[in-house]
Amino acid sequence: MKSRLGFAIMLLALSSLVAGAQEQNAGCPMHAQHQKAQAKAAAKPEEHPAMRHEEMAGMNARGDTAMGFSQGKTTHRFRLFDDGGAIEVEANDSQDEASRASIRQHLAHIAQAFSQGDFSLPMFIHEQVPPGVPVMKRLQSEIKYEVENTERGARVSIKTQNPEALAAVQDFLRFQIKEHHTEQ
Repeated sequence: MKSRLGFAIMLLALSSLVAGAQEQNAGCPMHAQHQKAQAKAAAKPEEHPAMRHEEMAGMNARGDTAMGFSQGKTTHRFRLFDDGGAIEVEANDSQDEASRASIRQHLAHIAQAFSQGDFSLPMFIHEQVPPGVPVMKRLQSEIKYEVENTERGARVSIKTQNPEALAAVQDFLRFQIKEHHTEQ
């Protein structure tokens, strides 16, 4: 009985502290903004691994469709350079000629589409407009895309001398690094 009374008193004291903190926060001019920031942070997909796994699986399925090869049988790398960057895709198995051929065809298509300001494939794959794309479209004449074959696939080199275009290209590539969970 004595322990229940002590527990009840402790619970009452705790609820008084919480109520006092809520009253104090209500007087804070930034309280509403703090609440929004906390809600936004709690809703981030990175905070929910199961949801993030589902998003990755969806992105890979859309990638399989859009790119014409299995994401599971290939490795993507996105590189940042002083004058732009590169998109590299390789078959994981050196004997996988079908993936290698599909990679080369896809990256040739990407280089042509991007040079014309067409970023519909990355927007389809990621279900959003990747960072940098609006500027890359606007400054498409300032950016050069060159495709070259590699031993197991291909690479699209992306180069520019325009500082605004360079920032946009690298924003786009950083987004790809994050989304595909790759190293630079």
